[in-house]
Amino acid sequence: MLGIIGGSGLTQLANLDVSHREVVRTPYGEPSGPLTFGRIGCREVAFIARHGYGHTIPPHLVNYRANIHALESSGVTQVVSVASVGGIRADLGPGVLVVPHQIIDYTWGREMTFQSGGDGPVVHVDFTEPYDADVRRMLLDVAARVGEPVTDGAVYATTQGPRLETAAEINRMQGDGADIVGMTGMPEAGLARELELPYAALCVVANWAAGRADSLHGIRFESLEAVLQEAMARVRRIIEGLCEA
Repeated sequence: MLGIIGGSGLTQLANLDVSHREVVRTPYGEPSGPLTFGRIGCREVAFIARHGYGHTIPPHLVNYRANIHALESSGVTQVVSVASVGGIRADLGPGVLVVPHQIIDYTWGREMTFQSGGDGPVVHVDFTEPYDADVRRMLLDVAARVGEPVTDGAVYATTQGPRLETAAEINRMQGDGADIVGMTGMPEAGLARELELPYAALCVVANWAAGRADSLHGIRFESLEAVLQEAMARVRRIIEGLCEA
């Protein structure tokens, strides 16, 4: 079963033939909302809205542990995370879809591991390549097949939020090697790795990051809605393609 985590701009899957919704209990508290189960094409799908179905949960308060545990315990075998990000690299402007290959984690204070101590020996997971190679390749191959341009590779800088970044912070991140910036990439990817749940991200560039292009002196929020609507329609076509593969 394919798991889809929807971010800003994707709080539901209109193309999902819903069979049922289920409130999944976890040892880590409540997920962001009920899981929605159904089919797209020939594939079973479980969907959860990361920020809640009313988009009411800010990124630093998302219960990432509960969300990932709920998907894994429900039989999900692959996860595609959809997220909106800001573009830092010159070729990653508004409307671009990108499948990142690396992460830099700037977050703090989040519950970022299933290992809470006291219930067994500490287990270290390899995180050299934070995204699953097979799920990344599947996304890129399907995007090419359905005719949707997607950029292969970017370094995703994950910030704490909910405020956006300063221009100086973006300069620092660019110096660190970051290409895009968002608020939800971690600990989500790390938690999926701990549960050995194949996971990759499909990111929508919603705006230029602070200090870049038309965000030189501030983010133009009035333009985000149109960008996200158009880009999420393309994301849905890719998801449909995944379910035909």
